[in-house]
Amino acid sequence: MRSSLCLALLLTVGSQSLGAQGSTGAEARATARAWREGHESEILREFATLLALPNVASNLADIRRNADLLMRMLRARGAEARLLEVEGAPPSVYGELKVPGATRTVVLYAHYDGQPVNPRQWSGAPFTPVLRDKALFQGGKEIPFPAAGQRVDGEARLYARSASDDKGSILAMLTALDALRSKGQAPSVNIKFFFEGEEEAGSAHLKAILEKYRDLLKADAWLFCDGPVHQSGVQQVVFGLRGVTGLELTVYGPGRPLHSGHYGNWAPNPGVLIANLVASMRDDEGRIRIAGFYDDVRALSAAERSAIAALPPIDRELRTSLALARSEANDALLAERIMMPALNVRGIQVGGVQDLGANVISTEAHASFDFRLVPNQTPARVRELVEAHVRAQGYHVVADSPSVALRLQHPKIARMRWETGYPAQRAAMDHQFSKALVASIADGAPQAPLLVPTLGGSGPSYMFTEVLGVPVVTLPIANADNNQHAANENLRVQNLWNAIEMYAGLMRGLGRAWGAAVVP
Repeated sequence: MRSSLCLALLLTVGSQSLGAQGSTGAEARATARAWREGHESEILREFATLLALPNVASNLADIRRNADLLMRMLRARGAEARLLEVEGAPPSVYGELKVPGATRTVVLYAHYDGQPVNPRQWSGAPFTPVLRDKALFQGGKEIPFPAAGQRVDGEARLYARSASDDKGSILAMLTALDALRSKGQAPSVNIKFFFEGEEEAGSAHLKAILEKYRDLLKADAWLFCDGPVHQSGVQQVVFGLRGVTGLELTVYGPGRPLHSGHYGNWAPNPGVLIANLVASMRDDEGRIRIAGFYDDVRALSAAERSAIAALPPIDRELRTSLALARSEANDALLAERIMMPALNVRGIQVGGVQDLGANVISTEAHASFDFRLVPNQTPARVRELVEAHVRAQGYHVVADSPSVALRLQHPKIARMRWETGYPAQRAAMDHQFSKALVASIADGAPQAPLLVPTLGGSGPSYMFTEVLGVPVVTLPIANADNNQHAANENLRVQNLWNAIEMYAGLMRGLGRAWGAAVVP
């Protein structure tokens, strides 16, 4: 009852239009399925070519090679394509398809850069795509890529950096265009493509690009095509993303390493200092202990609470699959927890352990954090609160490495280097675009999509609303167990097949549903 009422609320207006026009979504999905079944080899070969290009955002030469290939892929689908550039930034790739008679324009966003890799942690080379018959944790074995005309089981996985985050979305949307074009079917909206090359590095130049190309990027709405489907495996429509900011923290001990027997209990130990400082910031249940941290958090709306209550109960199964006897906050629902800010300790480094362990008091210790933010929180305010907390623990805060003179002046010094961050974004679930989007995705789908107020991950989607003044909704496609940001990143092949069908139905049905929608 809960899920049907929540979905019905969003489908009411759009579904009437789709019914009058015929099952356009179902027809488009069938077209995409038939086309894909006959071209799986070509689809995976093009995907592998894209994945074989290294794409760490800090390597501009590699990023440009990716951008050049993406422009060729867009042009092969009849789209106009060009690079959008500002000084010192990786380029964004822009494409545009104008549809005669279309009155609405939507921008499909994805990013083509990826996280850094440590090849030693991978079962294979990160930029040598490998097809396996199932997931590695299930004992998956490498299988050959299909020859022309051959099919691939949907449970196979394609392993490579950015297979799921986020090149898979790019390939799915472009393949959907191939399928529609094979039957002479056109999208019902004008489509613009915006492929960012700096998302995994914090999108430091994204706002400048959006401002510089504001007129070119003019549209009625944006779709942020990134992230995983729900843990249940069901397609989800996500109306918001958490914000994020990162911190690298260093504390100091003696000016040179000291023998722990001769100087233990006398010289301050930076390992102990960093442990106590981390513990002062967050408790074992995930509650952030920093004064004032929750003051700016926006309360949930009634629609958001209803949507959370309607989601499938996956927490118990998820805990089992992750070997967790319990989860934080007395087994509170994951869907509830990601609506709140979070402090994650990415890593702590001091001295050596196991074979590298030595009886030494180290000179410094490091901790790395990311803070996930929710609406009304800003990176600037978080920085202010965290630095005030560290000072309250007795530390003198600096941004650069302290001199010997400064270290002699202050008993406790913390170097705090902040990463570029961004705030959260959350679209209204009853906006006319939201209703039309859900209607077009649900039409012809084997199962109605789940409506999720916020994804746990982060993305710079707030900028599109802030700079361009349009709603932004996220449409993820990857499997939940895709190892995003980690070694052995992968995309389940069936998720790719499902995404191709979903994009085809969306492209065909969105304009019809949206054109009939009435502003609440």
